[in-house]
Amino acid sequence: MPLGPMDDFLAHQTPDTFDHVYTGDRAFYDRYYFNCHSSSDEIFLITGMGQYPNLGVLDAFVTVSVEDKHYCVRASRELGHDRLDTSVGPFGVDVVKGLETLRVTCEPNDWDIDFDLTFEGFVPALEEPPMIRRSGNRLTEHTMRFAQVGNYSGHINVAGKRYDVTPDRWKGARDHSWGVRPNTGEMEPQGILANSRPDGAFGHFHNWIPMQFDDFMIKVYFDEDKDGNRYLEEAVKVPRIGLDGPTFHLGSPKHEITWKPGTREIAQTVLTFANTDIRIVGTPLRTNYLLGGSGYRPGEDWGLGHYQGPLKVEGLSWDLSDPKQFADVQGLNEMLCRWELSTGEIGYGMHENACFGIYHPYGFETMDAVAP
Repeated sequence: MPLGPMDDFLAHQTPDTFDHVYTGDRAFYDRYYFNCHSSSDEIFLITGMGQYPNLGVLDAFVTVSVEDKHYCVRASRELGHDRLDTSVGPFGVDVVKGLETLRVTCEPNDWDIDFDLTFEGFVPALEEPPMIRRSGNRLTEHTMRFAQVGNYSGHINVAGKRYDVTPDRWKGARDHSWGVRPNTGEMEPQGILANSRPDGAFGHFHNWIPMQFDDFMIKVYFDEDKDGNRYLEEAVKVPRIGLDGPTFHLGSPKHEITWKPGTREIAQTVLTFANTDIRIVGTPLRTNYLLGGSGYRPGEDWGLGHYQGPLKVEGLSWDLSDPKQFADVQGLNEMLCRWELSTGEIGYGMHENACFGIYHPYGFETMDAVAP
């Protein structure tokens, strides 16, 4: 158990050094996520970084949706014992002031994407309900996360074009999550757990929606099984920093979603709530297809926490006007949306959506069904 710089902080939670976590589960992770947009359909950037102490890996990625292209740069290295070292290849994350100000960077590289962005929290960081799920008798997910919307400053360079990022219109959300989560690290044999997820019977409907308005954030989150039963739900209104007032719980969210024909991609989202008459309509402006290169869909060549050797950096791109390339990145859709409240306010923010497998409430009766 070698010592690292974090061991000099008064922050220990166990008798071990900081390079060891409370569990030996190989799927333990600790991850940053950021998205950044110009409150328009111009460009949508997503970047993230994860540490996997029991796998000995640190990795990071950026995916950018601009025009009809999807670009990705990703990097992975051996984690080592210094968990304060949040750099890998061209990527870095610097916590300038915890829960308020963070700087995320990607240095110039061979794939023509770089950025230097400083995030300033617009609302206090919001702790989400914990996610706990089991498969058979095994605890397969036990995670915590906090989320926050904010404003960005800095710059982005992509495909030969520079974007000057100013906080008057460049906004986005970030989260920090940690714990045990499936699809982390190389695939392991399922054994008897395969009986709890039989072929052709799985369904998962995921929605994570942080919206930023002039004076508040509305945050909606719900996950459901194939029959629409909720694993988790959250719907809150949080005033911006500097405004007095409590967090208001909107009550259980209800959704009415219109799908693009022939796909499982959302054309419009309507949200209502149990404790308020507020109605919210979301219209997608630009989608970042996160499965395109980020590692969230594990494959033979890359996945979150997969060991790539001492250091590996690479870049990829897709032409979304090509139907075959477009189909390759479908599944986990990060949709930058314009959100309109029934009370008149206009805001912007992401609707992260995945509808995997069977989902009866919207008529997806088979694993590959699409909207009519």
